[in-house]
Amino acid sequence: MSPGGVRLGLRENLPQFSLLVAINAFVGAMVGLERSTLPLIGKTDFGLASKAAVLSFIVAFGLAKALTNLGAGALAERLGRRRLLIAGWVVALPVPVLVAVAPSWGWIVAANVLLGINQGLAWSMTVVMKIDLVGPQRRGFALGLNEAAGYGGVAVAAAVSGWLAADLAARDVLVAASAGIALIALVLSVLFVRDTAAHVALEQGDREQAPRLRDAFGDASWRVPALRSCSQAGLVNNLNDALAWGLVPLFLAAHGAGIGAIGLVAGIYPAVWGAGQIWTGHWSDRVGRKPPIVGGMLLQAAALVLLAVSDGTVGLAAAAAALLGAGTALVYPTLIAAISDTVSPVARAATVGVYRFWRDMGYVVGGLLAGALADALGFGGAIAVVAALTAASGIWVALDLPGSVPTALQPGRAARSPA
Repeated sequence: MSPGGVRLGLRENLPQFSLLVAINAFVGAMVGLERSTLPLIGKTDFGLASKAAVLSFIVAFGLAKALTNLGAGALAERLGRRRLLIAGWVVALPVPVLVAVAPSWGWIVAANVLLGINQGLAWSMTVVMKIDLVGPQRRGFALGLNEAAGYGGVAVAAAVSGWLAADLAARDVLVAASAGIALIALVLSVLFVRDTAAHVALEQGDREQAPRLRDAFGDASWRVPALRSCSQAGLVNNLNDALAWGLVPLFLAAHGAGIGAIGLVAGIYPAVWGAGQIWTGHWSDRVGRKPPIVGGMLLQAAALVLLAVSDGTVGLAAAAAALLGAGTALVYPTLIAAISDTVSPVARAATVGVYRFWRDMGYVVGGLLAGALADALGFGGAIAVVAALTAASGIWVALDLPGSVPTALQPGRAARSPA
């Protein structure tokens, strides 16, 4: 035990770890509420005909979240993880108000800018704080639990909001539920969450300074093969998630599916994704990071091909959603674990922030690309193009990511592979 009683490990920090898992479920639920309702609200409440116009809320969300991830990673060492987590929930409070009173779609887009900031701050900090608590030995498992909780929240909120919106006004469901979630999560964060700076200092073990943002950005974006391959895979993963979020409800509705069926499909994908990550994160601790990432990207591509040829049939779309969730479960926690393996503890927040910047830029690219392609090529053509990009991303990882990623870095040294 350290002089201050601080210890690393899942069992040693179980109460705080469990609390952060619960809070991350609330983070995911905030997004899940929109998955089966907001694209349809754009059509029914605001009369949007263009797919690109409907998906503009995803572009705004992704850009805000990506930039916030970048800033949060750099600020975490200065301001503290807990303060940024609380700030994230404060920013979420106006979201339901804006949605409730919105006279135009622009207000919905503005609400999603705030939601993106909330997600960038709150999700980034719950991820980093859990990595801080458990130390290097069970990092993949810890991240699997974190992402399982977050996307379990997405799944439950997507399915329940779709079910309620079949009988109630979709906008009313979204407003009431998001207000309750934001308030509860803010109270939990203020009253019970403790900062993890002491855990970082214990694991670091020396006086190395956190890297400058521009150095971390260069390492994670192009200089270090292990980091750049993860960053591009994260971007493509969220590119196809943007398609699933914004385009699939419109695709199914165009083929006659009701909002209840759309909510079911919208819930299956993050449900499989969320539950699967408990196992996949643990598995990556044993077999290394590369096999789950490559296999997961290729499985996602196959799922999108099935969706493209489904012709909007709900049964086939549900099967594609399950496969897409399984592929994403293999990839999502493993990418962050691979990033954390490759850098020293004091560099973790900044480097994870850069990775999450690129990953969530996938929402921007996906929202713009999927909307434009759907308007030009139809739903099937747009989905097929994204499937091809996802397969290419998996091949990139196979060629660029080292085959064996260390589970822990020597203290005080950031791993750098030759570019």
